[in-house]
Amino acid sequence: MTWWRRWPRSLAGQLALLVAVALFVAQAINFAVIFEARRQIRLQSITGPAAARIADAEDRIALGRFRQPNQPFEQAEPRGRIRLLATNPIAGSTSRRADVEAALRTELGDLGIKPGRIVSAIRPIDRNDPRLRLFGRRQAQRYVRFGAELILAVERPGGRGWLVQRSPWQRPDRLLLGTLIIQTLVLYVIVLLPMLWAARRISRPLQMLAAAARRYRPGDVAPPLDERGPNDVRAVIAAFNQLRLRVSAMLDEKDRMLGAIGHDLRTPLAALRVRIESVEDEDDRARMADTIDEMNRTLDDILSLARLGRPSEAATTVDLAALVDAVVEDFVALGAPVTFAGAERVTLSLRPSLIRRAVRNLIENAVKYGGMAAVRLEVSKTDVAIVVADQGPGIPEDKLEAVFDAFTRLETSRNRDTGGAGLGLALARAIAREAGGDVLLANRPDGGLDATITLPRR
Repeated sequence: MTWWRRWPRSLAGQLALLVAVALFVAQAINFAVIFEARRQIRLQSITGPAAARIADAEDRIALGRFRQPNQPFEQAEPRGRIRLLATNPIAGSTSRRADVEAALRTELGDLGIKPGRIVSAIRPIDRNDPRLRLFGRRQAQRYVRFGAELILAVERPGGRGWLVQRSPWQRPDRLLLGTLIIQTLVLYVIVLLPMLWAARRISRPLQMLAAAARRYRPGDVAPPLDERGPNDVRAVIAAFNQLRLRVSAMLDEKDRMLGAIGHDLRTPLAALRVRIESVEDEDDRARMADTIDEMNRTLDDILSLARLGRPSEAATTVDLAALVDAVVEDFVALGAPVTFAGAERVTLSLRPSLIRRAVRNLIENAVKYGGMAAVRLEVSKTDVAIVVADQGPGIPEDKLEAVFDAFTRLETSRNRDTGGAGLGLALARAIAREAGGDVLLANRPDGGLDATITLPRR
């Protein structure tokens, strides 16, 4: 899967790669078509005249007018007339051209000649070949530029000798290959550069939109994004701007509704608190007061959890160790078995009341369900961990994540006498994640549970 890892991730990179591959494939097909066309033209230019000369030689032989050149075949000029030889002069050649032989046989067949064997051979031309002196200077230079000569030997019908001729043979067309390479590079420049420009014109607004969506927090006051790029991209940005406004309006309406609900619920709870004072039985009055207090705490948790995305408290720089120590001191003052291992000064930018609420919820759970709470800070270069350890039975491994769901209670380790609506862990995790951290639970091998709030050092 290495090739997949190297695949560009950006829109501009993928478009550029796809266009480059498409251009390469198109140019490869174009090269194949041109090369085949030129090959056919070259074959026709060689086999057509050769077939005509051989047919003419056969006619002259039949009429007794064929004149054999004086020079031996190996000493004659490369581009000489047809020669009639008793044996094949290129027998055993290793540079035969089957395509030339097949094309020549077809040409001869069209002329009504049925030859025996046809043998071809390609031999290089040496600049110092003495046969070139039989040419003029310009003709010799032109012949040398071909680089090779093609020798064709055609067996006459009935095996009555061989008709042999030489002709220039052009080596592979390097000029054509170079031209196609230059053409491909020019196409890359002409097509890819505008494509990259267009892709960046599209991707930049999309990247800006993605960054704005990641930064967006309910309640943030930010100017609308500039609508840039093609019409489709502008429509997406405009929709995002409208969506952000609608979300903010919905959250504002939700806050107003929650405020009204909180007011409407606290008013009768306050009235009930006044009325229970008239209850004569002290035990009944105490239980009623505890129930009202529990309802108030549950209402506070629900409202806090619902409003968490839009906190009214601004982030400030606080000493986290002092904040945790203050929370622990509140529990110690009430006689709860809570301890705190002193820690060095750690300053973070956070919303102190929310973090205090999260730490308090974890300590309350540890005291209720674990019998005690031992709090400590663990500081590293990248984050700070607030660890709340208890000596309880722990939580089953398959339930460590489920307990963070709102209104979730584990009946095997908790009961209604301990109170609570199952919102403490959900609220603590929501507060930690809003601050860029998290809350994790882990059972210790020696017994007990560690509840850890992790906050980044920013």
